[in-house]
Amino acid sequence: MSGTPVPSHGFMAVRRGYRPEQVDAYAAALSQDRDTSWERAARLTVLAKEMEADLEALRERVARLAPQTYETLGERARRLFQLGQEEAAAVGDGARQEARRLAEAAQERANGVRDAAHAHADAVRADAEERARQRLLGARAEADEIRITARREVKEGRTEALAALREVRQRTIGMLAEQDTEHAERWAEAEREEAERAAALDARHAEQVARAEAALSEAKQAFADAETSARQRQEEAHVRAAEILAEARVREDRIARETERVLREHGERWDDVHAHIDLVRNSLTTLTGRAPAE
Repeated sequence: MSGTPVPSHGFMAVRRGYRPEQVDAYAAALSQDRDTSWERAARLTVLAKEMEADLEALRERVARLAPQTYETLGERARRLFQLGQEEAAAVGDGARQEARRLAEAAQERANGVRDAAHAHADAVRADAEERARQRLLGARAEADEIRITARREVKEGRTEALAALREVRQRTIGMLAEQDTEHAERWAEAEREEAERAAALDARHAEQVARAEAALSEAKQAFADAETSARQRQEEAHVRAAEILAEARVREDRIARETERVLREHGERWDDVHAHIDLVRNSLTTLTGRAPAE
């Protein structure tokens, strides 16, 4: 990569250009110097303008003054006055020339400072643009390198992925074949187990049917025995009922006779009570001489 060589200005060189913090510090210092130069040039320009204004004011004041002749003085005094005027004019011309020279020097210095500041700013801007261009080129180169590396890695990863996919596919085919064989074996074993279970169930069913038939025969015999026993018990119940009925009739007759006896005894006792009452009534009549109320 070709380009204009960049002065180091005391920067520490690194992998790509210079250290950013040193460049930023140097640019800040240059900006500070430029601002200081601009401020100084502005002050000098203002001072030169103020001096020109003061000089112009003095000229106007001198122009407004009436010329002094000093005619009342002697010849020697007039000559001294003329010499003073000539010297004052010379001093004024010298002062004006000095002021003009100072103003021109200040303006020239200000222009020089301004031009130097512009040149310095242009140099700093060019330096910054060059560094930015170099950093941009470096970043682009690094990005290209990263992109190429990424593509290479992606390509390598794709190749590895395809190889892994083929291997997985082969393993899957083998596993499916093994699973088919194992499934067929398991299916045959399941059919054998199912046949064995069906035979066992048939045998158990036959055994249960035989047991059920035996139980049915036993139940029929038990039912016949129960019917015989029921008939016997029914006959016994009829006999017992006849006996109980006969006993009840005998007891009924006995109770009837006992009732008649009690009623008869009660009637006899009632007659005795009435006879006693009549006796008591007669006794009262005899004692009181009056018949008792009925």
